[in-house]
Amino acid sequence: MPLALLVGPANAGKVARLLDRYLETLDREPFLVVPNRVEVDRVERDLLARSPALLGGSIGTFDDLFRRIAQRAGNGDTRAALTHAQRSLLIKRVVADQKLNGFGPSARFAGFAAALGDAVSDLESALLAPDAVGGDLGDLYRAYRDELDRLGRWDGELGHAHAAELISRDLDAWDGSPVLAYGFEDLTGAQWRLLESLAGRADVTVSLPYEPGRPAFASLERTAADLGALAGSAIEELPAQNWYKAAALPYLERHLFGAAPAGESPPLEGAIRFLEGAGARGALELVADEILELLRDGVAPEQIAVVVPTLEQWRAPLETAFGTLGVPFSFEGRLRLGQTAFGHALLSALRFVWRDPSRRNLFSFLRSPYSGLARAHADYLEGRLRGLGVRTNVEERTVELRGNPLPALSDVRAAHSPIEAVRGLAAFMLRAAHGLESPPVGEASRVDLRAFEETAKLLVELEGWDDLGGELSEDETLGALEDVTVRLGSARDAGRIAVLDLLRARTRRHDTVFILGLEEGRFPRRSSDSPFLGDDERRALDEARGARLAKPEPVSRARYLFYTACTRPERRLYLVREAATDDGSPRQASPFWDEVRNLFRSEDVARWTRKRPLSALTWPLEQAPTERERLRALVSLTVSDEAAADALAGANGWTRRLERARDAFHRPTRLTNPVVLEGLRARTAFSATELEAFATCSSIWFLERVVSPRSIDAEVDAKLRGSIAHTALHKFFAGLPKEVGTERVEPDRLEDSVRFLHRCLDEALAGIRQELSDLERRELAGGLRRDLENFVRAEAEADLPLVPRRFEVSFGSERSAPELQRGLDLGGFTVSGKIDRIDLDPLSARGIVQDYKSGKTAYSAAKIESELKLQIPLYMLVLRDLIGVEPLGGLYRALAGDRQARGLLRASAKDVLPGFTRTDYKDDDEFWSQIDGAVEHARGFVERIRSGDVKHDPLGDAGCPSWCDLYPICRVRRS
Repeated sequence: MPLALLVGPANAGKVARLLDRYLETLDREPFLVVPNRVEVDRVERDLLARSPALLGGSIGTFDDLFRRIAQRAGNGDTRAALTHAQRSLLIKRVVADQKLNGFGPSARFAGFAAALGDAVSDLESALLAPDAVGGDLGDLYRAYRDELDRLGRWDGELGHAHAAELISRDLDAWDGSPVLAYGFEDLTGAQWRLLESLAGRADVTVSLPYEPGRPAFASLERTAADLGALAGSAIEELPAQNWYKAAALPYLERHLFGAAPAGESPPLEGAIRFLEGAGARGALELVADEILELLRDGVAPEQIAVVVPTLEQWRAPLETAFGTLGVPFSFEGRLRLGQTAFGHALLSALRFVWRDPSRRNLFSFLRSPYSGLARAHADYLEGRLRGLGVRTNVEERTVELRGNPLPALSDVRAAHSPIEAVRGLAAFMLRAAHGLESPPVGEASRVDLRAFEETAKLLVELEGWDDLGGELSEDETLGALEDVTVRLGSARDAGRIAVLDLLRARTRRHDTVFILGLEEGRFPRRSSDSPFLGDDERRALDEARGARLAKPEPVSRARYLFYTACTRPERRLYLVREAATDDGSPRQASPFWDEVRNLFRSEDVARWTRKRPLSALTWPLEQAPTERERLRALVSLTVSDEAAADALAGANGWTRRLERARDAFHRPTRLTNPVVLEGLRARTAFSATELEAFATCSSIWFLERVVSPRSIDAEVDAKLRGSIAHTALHKFFAGLPKEVGTERVEPDRLEDSVRFLHRCLDEALAGIRQELSDLERRELAGGLRRDLENFVRAEAEADLPLVPRRFEVSFGSERSAPELQRGLDLGGFTVSGKIDRIDLDPLSARGIVQDYKSGKTAYSAAKIESELKLQIPLYMLVLRDLIGVEPLGGLYRALAGDRQARGLLRASAKDVLPGFTRTDYKDDDEFWSQIDGAVEHARGFVERIRSGDVKHDPLGDAGCPSWCDLYPICRVRRS
């Protein structure tokens, strides 16, 4: 009896006719083949809606049909099949044992075994033996089959091939029950042989979406031709049916990808709409707004579908946009275990113990709710380790800070096998997150339970591998877990919008459908060849052996999938694209977008196109989808119509919130908190660097000295580099007389001095508490060694009679020398600080102060005055009033670049201080006048500090300095 073939376009009633035949033959136990497991549940509901009870028949996938045949007619010659995880382990073993020539360099990558597994599956599904394939692939395929024979096992595809062979030669392999199938576009070699054999002994009815000559169905031509030849005259062509509620939708179904017909197209009337958003977020917010409007109009959420090219790529942005705007949604599909919260924490913990004991892996686990630690405690521990720059011995340092061990990780190490380690850790994590007192509830809990269930299933499979004599390493266990997938949602979750990929969408119907990703390069997207079986090799095997390996052309198949997605809605279709990237660069539309728009009148298309530019930071007030967005729109309205904004705020009870929003960038900067002001007024000591910071910008002073934010991560920054340089130079100049026998760097002892400098630098680097990587340490040491050695060599060339005598001279603190502890008294307050170096005239009580700058900048006398650099002027007063040395000048010494020495010098001491820039010398009146000016500035700054007078007052006309990185938390708008 020939196969019966139902063909026709989308929505021609093919599946309905198939389901009717299924119900008509219930007394003969029919078998209905559907494309996937989710479809089984949906079809059962549809059938129950047609019939009060189903007292016979079976519904399943092709896998279920193959399994049923093998069980019925196996006669003891069947083998147990390896699970997916066991098969992956066997593939990896084969790769490890084989000598690879052409594939050798690629075999070390993790994806090699997976790609080989896919190629082997294709060859087995095509019913090809290893002898049919040559080269390295043939050798690998043969080795894999030999391993299966040694274990006495098959994989799923070989089981299918065996079932197909059974039914082709054994009349008793099938009991004559009718077989009906739909939801597929291509047939493997095993599936084709199965249908061909069944058609000779049972009623077989197949539904295929196809119309000859239409470009939308070009990728199905081979399948249609082969099934048509098998069916002969038993082909029923169903015409298109108009079940749509708008004329534009059947018109689109009839003419998409075809030549536009003569005559005028029907009006869109909102049945087909186009959304263009700038940036991914802008496009998705347009989608969310339209969905919320549909829900307010009474459309049930489960009657709306969002169709995306790939679920994995779109999951995160959809969660952000829909979650923010309160759109109820559910993903229908599967994700890798590591992309779920439970799986990410589980894999992080195992990677830490078994593979990579990094801080990132440890705290990815500890920060999660599955670790048993409070989040605040985990944050504290991580903050301490990051602040110290700890990268090695992370667990030991964490336990040391915590005072208790981490039992979950200890149990993983103590387990007898990797399987027991994972089982114990997964159970611990579930208890830690959800407890034992009440059952977990909520969508997140359901995903956790599904992830735990999939993990438990995998462990059972791995135990089966162990029973087969396969050794299981920790790394292999981890790799198997990384391949596990977890189901996210189910078909038609009540009260939720379904988010589907193109393959799952093609068998569903909805009231409204959104199709996303219609940008050039994203959809359609050309797929890459398999590294083992390219398109040319597939076509050659097809021609030589009829293997059914050739794949349809990717753009042609994408055209078919887009066609089916466009035919899913009953009432309304939305096509969505990004018109620009997040940074404003234009994006071209997919050719499919243009195909739809070109079918209708341009003015009609323009009318039903909604755009949101990148500059639209807020919604129009009347379109804002949530209260939060309405408030943002209200603030934006203030700019153009303040009175209207005030009226709306008063009518909705938003007045206070509007005022707060208006004041966000206009708050007064003067400090007013009584406690803070009392503390500032009570201060009697100020450091020179603090006053200099206030001079640069009082807002910088406020943030750095009062708010005092700190980076959580210890970094190799300019501050650390400068600290090490200061320490090394202190050790060097203080120890130079004893080590080299000279008080200053002499040219004839230069190399001895340089060697001593290197030792001083090594000692300074050894004293760093922060943990550095080898690269960071080498880079830091190399840069400092170069700069400090050049600095010392420049010292040897300087023709100065002054001798370095005092170093790191602290004043104004308890750790200062007794005579310096009182600090520099400027009347009503004292100044504290630390002078890097004091050089003295060996023949008189005269000298200079020097301040090291780890960068390339040294300030001239003019800049000291114009940029209010207070350190050098105030340090010279310390030299005179506290140390008792007549100041001849002060110098800033740049340690990098060309190592300039600039500053404020007395012209009368030019014979003692020769060779500096001419403009840095000042006569005594100018010299002391500039110092007096610095004192007056310091007094003014202290008065402002005590009164809380904080302003946005950066020096110069250019506004905020380019190096300032405090603007994200500054209290006022950045210039």
